[in-house]
Amino acid sequence: MSISRIGIIGAGQMGTGIAHVMALANYDVILNDVLPENLITAKTTISQNLDRQVSANKISVDEASKAMSLVKTSVDLEAVANTDLIIEAVNEEEELKRKVFLSIMPYLGEHTVLTSNTSSISITRLASSTDRPEKFLGFHFMNPVPIMQLVELIPGIATTQDTFEKCAAVVNRLGKTVARSEDFPAFIVNRILIPMINEAIYTLYEGVGSVEAIDTSLKLGANHPMGPLELADFIGLDTCLAIMNVLHDGLADTKYRPCPLLNKYVEAGWLGRKSKRGFYDYRTGTPSPTR
Repeated sequence: MSISRIGIIGAGQMGTGIAHVMALANYDVILNDVLPENLITAKTTISQNLDRQVSANKISVDEASKAMSLVKTSVDLEAVANTDLIIEAVNEEEELKRKVFLSIMPYLGEHTVLTSNTSSISITRLASSTDRPEKFLGFHFMNPVPIMQLVELIPGIATTQDTFEKCAAVVNRLGKTVARSEDFPAFIVNRILIPMINEAIYTLYEGVGSVEAIDTSLKLGANHPMGPLELADFIGLDTCLAIMNVLHDGLADTKYRPCPLLNKYVEAGWLGRKSKRGFYDYRTGTPSPTR
């Protein structure tokens, strides 16, 4: 059965971006969130981002208008169930994700494929809490979704090849590229990226360099478009910490120990851009280092 209707659970930054690209690829989209205000914000964000694409001559006015018409929203989880593919995009908390899957399972059609946009959590473990581990897949988009070209697809131990191929066809229709990852902690991108960020935080913690010196060094010395501490703020320091904990717990290697300074920032609620403070202070317009 081909995929034409897509349900997205969670209208945060990732869920909103996923809804945007799915609608632009002419999929019918149902975007769900428990908070109505999140759905209103998501629709506004999608509209603004589509307008930017029109202004940049990347899409036409008609394409933007059609995409907006394809995005429906609902606070009712049951409304998402009448779809061919569901992408869970709630916070990176395993118990929360399990609760979402348990809540929606009674309403699902037999054919519906369940996926998670998790950036690090075991797909096999998440799938085991559902009634369809063979139709369960990791569907990991990169942030920001409308811009980033890669999607990691992660089969669990029970995932069928048919499920993988259906999801790969969706990624191809989006004009993005599939990277297949085995189901190991943090998969490919974050297995490499987040420990690099953690090491940059250790470099700051140990006084080797300042925030500005570390980010400048990686931008000019390694040709990175964004410094690692700036990138950590963009991702969210709570997300970085969650992924490091998954790596540390899952691989039992001390090289994945989260830096104490990362823990301290998260404890303080300094989570990066979304809280206006992290390794940079964003409250005054021009970001300034906090250390």
